[in-house]
Amino acid sequence: MRYDFASDNVAGMAPEALQALNDANAGLMRAYGGDEITARAADAVRALLDADAEVRFVFSGTAANAIACSMLAWPHEAVIAHHAAHVCTDETGAPGFFGQGVGLIGLPGFSGKIDPAALEAALAEPEVGHRQPPAALSVTQATEYGAVYDEEELSALIAPARTRGLGVHMDGARLANAVASGFDPTAIARLGVDVLVLGGAKAGALCTEALVMFDRSLARRIDNRLKQAGQMASKSRFLAAPLLGLLESGAWVRHGVHANAMAARLGEGIASSTPYALAHPPEANAVFVRMPAEAQAALSARGWACYRFDDGSVRFVCSWATTPEAVDALVADIAALARVHG
Repeated sequence: MRYDFASDNVAGMAPEALQALNDANAGLMRAYGGDEITARAADAVRALLDADAEVRFVFSGTAANAIACSMLAWPHEAVIAHHAAHVCTDETGAPGFFGQGVGLIGLPGFSGKIDPAALEAALAEPEVGHRQPPAALSVTQATEYGAVYDEEELSALIAPARTRGLGVHMDGARLANAVASGFDPTAIARLGVDVLVLGGAKAGALCTEALVMFDRSLARRIDNRLKQAGQMASKSRFLAAPLLGLLESGAWVRHGVHANAMAARLGEGIASSTPYALAHPPEANAVFVRMPAEAQAALSARGWACYRFDDGSVRFVCSWATTPEAVDALVADIAALARVHG
């Protein structure tokens, strides 16, 4: 393999995260989150968001999202999300598992952004005893298609949801890329989000996500919930330290800026050098290309890993570790294959 563009999960830990993990390995520290590194990491998350929130560190985004949804909806209720959101397409029913039956209502919208008109229609549906009514809204920032909501767009979704009494969850697996694109993370609490999953894994940390509860009432017995779910780390410092290293050094955003820049370079190269169209504007760290299956297969045969996404486009994802040389070589190969496969 020459380079794996299938996901940003393929990259290793960023140097700042790895150094923090190594530093955390020295000496003895309290277990189960009682250590100073976990406390510092929680403070760093609160500082980033400029919010007084309860923070816990868990092993995966799937568990974090599912637990967050289960906080906001009863088993006989549902969570509204984009139909391509991770909770709908890539979590194998985890929201329903952790929520003991919580349902999902998938809505349309270009580039993974929920269409406000579709949301209004869903909220206007009469409640009947034969289907699960919506109790929460889930938004993804940046979206599964690499789009970034601005504050106005988020407000247009969150405000009507809250007016009707719904809770709000934000999947921020790629929040660092959204912030690198200009989104203000301090807006999240102001907009009325109840629970945020702040991404660490895709930003260069270990397999770490921060579960951030702006509504502190949701944190009642949270440690019991995490323990039951197998998400309470006995050595919490090793989950918290990599994210702490990224946040305290500024690398969480800095690496997001780099990944976004590599995606912009890739998108511009494909648009200018090949006949293939971009399926979505590359606003974060992912590029989606309308490419024939034969061309994708030939590209894979040349050692470039990529992924055909739900809408039929081919996804290329950049990370903190992506180099300009890899991007330029990929563009050159795509252009060469286009001359053969059309």
